[in-house]
Amino acid sequence: MGVTNSLGRRVYEHENGLIEGFTKKYNCHYLIFYEHFTDINLAIKREKEIKGWRREKKDALIATTNPQIKFLNDKVKSL
Repeated sequence: MGVTNSLGRRVYEHENGLIEGFTKKYNCHYLIFYEHFTDINLAIKREKEIKGWRREKKDALIATTNPQIKFLNDKVKSL
């Protein structure tokens, strides 16, 4: 989970282990959910809101836009 101004770049960085932290430590290389915001403050507020949720609620949110849990990496690299 995080906020970025370039989702394609962020996916590339995670796929290639260029970012230290949770995703590198646990080999999280696949994007399965994202939301788009034009206001950085709203994006940060939403990130904090979702981070406070239990896993079941996060899974339900993902299922609303990606019920088959498909990897979205290739889709967003051009964004």
